[in-house]
Amino acid sequence: MTKTHGTFLSILPLLLFVGIFLGFGIYNQDFYALPSPIAALIGIVSAFVLLKGKVNEKIDTFLKGCGDGKILTMCIIYLLAGAFATVSKATGSVDTIVNLGLNYISAAYFPVGIFVIASFLSFASGTSVGSIVTLGPIVIDLAEKSGSPLGLIGAALLSGAMFGDNLSVISDTTIAATQSLGCEMKDKFRVNFKLAFPAAIIAIVILIAIGFSQETSAVPLEQKDYNFILILPYLLVIALSIIGINVFVVLFSGLLFAGVLGMGYGTFSLMDFAKSSYEGFTSMTEIFLLSLLTGGLAALVEKAGGINFLLRNINKIINSKKTALLGIGGLVTVANFCVANNTIAILISGKVSKEITEKYGLKPQESASVLDIFACYVQGIIPYGAQILILISLSNFKMSYTDLILNSFYLHLLLVITLISIFFRSKNN
Repeated sequence: MTKTHGTFLSILPLLLFVGIFLGFGIYNQDFYALPSPIAALIGIVSAFVLLKGKVNEKIDTFLKGCGDGKILTMCIIYLLAGAFATVSKATGSVDTIVNLGLNYISAAYFPVGIFVIASFLSFASGTSVGSIVTLGPIVIDLAEKSGSPLGLIGAALLSGAMFGDNLSVISDTTIAATQSLGCEMKDKFRVNFKLAFPAAIIAIVILIAIGFSQETSAVPLEQKDYNFILILPYLLVIALSIIGINVFVVLFSGLLFAGVLGMGYGTFSLMDFAKSSYEGFTSMTEIFLLSLLTGGLAALVEKAGGINFLLRNINKIINSKKTALLGIGGLVTVANFCVANNTIAILISGKVSKEITEKYGLKPQESASVLDIFACYVQGIIPYGAQILILISLSNFKMSYTDLILNSFYLHLLLVITLISIFFRSKNN
């Protein structure tokens, strides 16, 4: 199978993958009804049927795509991140973060307090969905008892969860973005932080102002136990990541530290530590398989000229570094609207985004940050995304989607600041 100039047919397998995933989601009213690796597999089968070339050549191309160094690196990082998250939770670190925060917030500070707690929990655990599931029932109960608007409190939780997930070094979106673009996590974090932090500060000010303007009643909260030491594995991972230690070393160190703490406090035995680590591995099975399969699918599409076809059409509207970054943001936005999963959207867009980055001389960490931020924003506002669906269902559908979106100040600020930075950056290039 020789590399060609590419036609619409050459990207059809990729479109089938997206279309099937989207179609099943709409039909079942659940975008997670069909396991994403199955949708990817259908796309792969269609590539073998539709694209020209000998079967053996296609198999060879597919396997090389699956075995690409960046893909395998991504997969191993997923496994370590899953193990660290699971062991840390088993140690009691998640409960400590939640209890520590809730012990010291008053009704007036509920909105900003929830935002901060959710931010740290999501940043430490690498999952926005997990943070929402953990905090959601508590937060909704607090809102109802204190008379705080459900939409405001829900939006604070949603915003905090997306803030932490977007920046977290163990988030699957961060892993996907950095590995797809070929940059270091610490470099992406620094670029991302410069955009997310101002948005978070402004959002905090707004939430404080709104919190004090609301008529709320004090809620007597039962003081919950916490052990600050149990947060140390998260702090270790954060510190090592920021100073630039290899991500494998970072995650393995965090995993071992969490395990030692758990065994030291008698929370679990050595065998339980091993089982929790393996449970963390298996929790990443879907994203692990999806990364392998999309790597193979992308290789087939690329060799058939599909990537060139996409680039030719995208390049019609790209004429500068500014429009190149906007093109990357637009590409992942469309993908995320289609599949309702920011990680999958990044994986789908990664190959083309890397080509655009190289062609227009962009910094990989800059492109990775834009890729992750746009995916984060879309994931946080689509009504059929897991984050909003979970929030609304946890409130027994008392929470309004409109209120959630209107009060998600951080998400809107993040998008605005990112767009401003793109336009400002272009003046210097």
